[in-house]
Amino acid sequence: MFPDRLTTGYQAFLDGRFSSERARYEMLAERGQRPEIMVVGCVDSRVSPEVIFDAAPGELLVVRNVANLIPAYEADADSQHGTSAALEFGVQALRVKHIVILGHALCGGVRAFADEQQPLSPGDFIGRWMSQIAPAADRLGPRKGQDFHDFLRRLEFATVDLGLRNLMTFPFVRSRVEAGELALHGALFSVSTGRLLVRDPENGLFRPMADPERTRSLLRCS
Repeated sequence: MFPDRLTTGYQAFLDGRFSSERARYEMLAERGQRPEIMVVGCVDSRVSPEVIFDAAPGELLVVRNVANLIPAYEADADSQHGTSAALEFGVQALRVKHIVILGHALCGGVRAFADEQQPLSPGDFIGRWMSQIAPAADRLGPRKGQDFHDFLRRLEFATVDLGLRNLMTFPFVRSRVEAGELALHGALFSVSTGRLLVRDPENGLFRPMADPERTRSLLRCS
């Protein structure tokens, strides 16, 4: 049987959002999608880009994978690349103007890499996928002597930085960035506080997105 939660949720969608935004859905069906922003996020069920950014249908092109990773460009690889295909679609077909890599705190994929424990699953697709962040970990220096939780937090930020560097290995991304037609952004979301940190492209630091007073108020309430 189809899950009851989805059945009731769909009915609520029909009666609520679809009903109130029907004209928008009809327009999207007739004209197609034209999102200007692409978000690469994590599959973590707690971190939905559409919810975080209060997006309407058709506003965001979202691709999600374990730990919001961007693989480096490979021109002639035999393996399949779902994220790379989505980037190609967003950049070359839809001509998005922004790509945002949205990391998050308490990422299980990043922790799986940092823990260096046994595979999370028998086939260990996760371990092989997460091995891509080794260059990010290397940039943080030797782990010996570092507080584990501090290292984990820094690795979450470093993974976003690595994704931004890997984006520039795609010729179709680099050419549009250099032409001023595409901007790349990094951000990290805190599940427990709702705080969004956005990467400053000038110095690589992540700073709170919200008004400082509002951010402090949210933190006090959490």
